[in-house]
Parts: sequence; structure tokens; C-alpha cells
Amino acid sequence: MLEKDRKIAIYMEASLGRDDGKLGYGVMRYGSNPIVCVIDSMQAGKTVSDVCTLPFDHPVVDSIEAACAMGAEVLVLGTAPSGGFTPQSWYPHMQQALQLGMSLVNGMHTLLADELGETISDPQSQFIWDTRKPGFTPQIARARAAALDNLRVLMVGTDMAIGKMTAGLEIYRWITEQNVTSSFIATGQVGITITGSGIPLDAFIVDQACGAVESAVLEAADSDVVFIEGQGSLLHPGSTATLPLMRGSCANRLIMCHRAGKTHLQNPSHIKVPPLKDFIKLNEDLAGACGSLTRPETTGIALNTAGFDDAQADQEIKRIEDETGLPVEDVVRNGAAKLGRAILGLS
Repeated sequence: MLEKDRKIAIYMEASLGRDDGKLGYGVMRYGSNPIVCVIDSMQAGKTVSDVCTLPFDHPVVDSIEAACAMGAEVLVLGTAPSGGFTPQSWYPHMQQALQLGMSLVNGMHTLLADELGETISDPQSQFIWDTRKPGFTPQIARARAAALDNLRVLMVGTDMAIGKMTAGLEIYRWITEQNVTSSFIATGQVGITITGSGIPLDAFIVDQACGAVESAVLEAADSDVVFIEGQGSLLHPGSTATLPLMRGSCANRLIMCHRAGKTHLQNPSHIKVPPLKDFIKLNEDLAGACGSLTRPETTGIALNTAGFDDAQADQEIKRIEDETGLPVEDVVRNGAAKLGRAILGLS
């Protein structure tokens, strides 16, 4: 776990301003550690806000040495390459950081503590945190979460990397501010890095994935509202994450996440996004399994309107509300109150 006073540098080589920089963006938006800089040699000399829409003035530098000179104590790998495996080109930079006395936070599938542990120069102060390493072997899921009397809110979506974690954290924060006892269960490397705990869902073998989710939800049984971070999408041919999230959590609420204006998946782009109303029903039907398991209610749609101006965003929000009959909101642009109130059943 990353101590909150450690100064960090975020490694985002050739990724700042691109979708695969989502781990870095998440840490900037929700992390509590002081950020001294972002590393991306292609954008060096600028600030984060010069390159992308995030409103942060963190300086962008070109090297590990520059980050270390600015006081960085921990290097956070802020890029999520396709497949989650560490590119070979990163190794000299990571080794250099460790040799200079920095620690390393790694969200890739590659377990760097095993590969680079001997590079650490001071084991008393340095560490390598592999956030995707499972910390336990769960029991096989048995739908035990269905017996809980709380709200279990699963974030689902029409595609990968469209803001399921961001929307979940924003609504969780709003509900917590209403003095409602709530929990957020991180299920991916970004959420785990930000919150310091969770389950790396895609690192569990298939037979154990549902049980890992169930175990985390049962641990949060005392919370009135439990948010489960979503992963992947039922639409994506390369994703198997949604089903264990449904089965393990026995979710009784869903928030559908969607990127405004998208008619097809980002990659592979030949996969069409069906009408939202139909896709919402599919998720509810699959979770409920013809009445055998918990059937959730979709209480709202979290719409990612990045790239739209305010007028376009408002128009798209209204169009989808008219189409689906559900409350729709961009929780980053407009706040999470509308969707939070819908989950709590408030008018």
C-alpha cells in the first residue's frame, strides 16, 4: 500500500492525452499523494492541462532523473497497455528509478517484485507494489451476498475505458457526503492504486473470480450502500469481467455507463452498440438468470460527455433520458447528485 505522504511521479511515456493513460488520470483525479511531475518525453515542458482536458498543472518532464531531482520518491506506472503486460522498453527506466532510490507501483500483470526486486538499493525504505497480485485464494461463490439487506451498486458499461470507475467514485463520494454509510470495492489496478485496497479481478483464475467479488462484498456488509467497480462490458468480445461481478456481488442496482456519441466500440470498431434500452435489459436479465438469482434495477445512466461542449452535453443527456426513461448525468461535468439520489430512491 502506498503511504499518503510519499511524493510520486507518474510514468506516462507516449500516453499523456491518450485513453491508455487511464491509470495516471485516475491517480491525478482521485489519489491523495503529492504529485511532483508526470513523465512523458513527447510532451516535456508542458503541464498536464496543456495536453489533455484534466485541470491539473503538474509539470511534464522527459526522464526519471528529472523526476528524482524534483523529489519524487515513488514511480507510479500510469499507462495501461492493451493486455496489461509490461513493455520491454520500460525496464531500463524502472531499473533506473529503483537504483536512484525510488519505489515502484505497478498495475501490470507482470509481477515486477519478482523480476526487479534485486534492483532495490535500500530494502528498508523502498518497495515494489504489484497491485494486480491476488492476496488470497477465495472460496467458490455461492450467492451469499443475496442475503444482505443493503444496496449493492454495480457499475456496468457499453465498452471498456469509458469511465465506470470514475462514475462509481463520484457517486460514492456524493453518497458518503450525505452521511450514508458506504463502501467502494476496487476491482482493477487503477481503483486499487487510488484506494489502497480491493481485488485485482483479472488476476484471479476464472473459477475463483466470482468468489473474490463475493468475499469483498461480504466484508462490506455493514455498509448501507456498496459500490462495485465495473470492468469490461458484455458487448466486448475480449471481456469476461462482467459476469463474475454480477454473480459475486448479487447486485441489486446497476448504473449503466456510456460514452456520448459512440455507436460502435472503440476497439474492435466493427462491434455495434445496441439501443441503450435493449442493452440495459440484457444486463438485468443476465444478472437475474430467469428469476433464479438477484435481478437488479438499473437506476441511472452515467454519460461520459468528454469532447462535447455544455450545450451538446445537455442535449445528449436529455435525448438519452427521453429514450430510456432513466435519469442520465455526466457526473464529472455536472456532479453526481442526480444519480446518487436515484440510487437512494430520493425524489
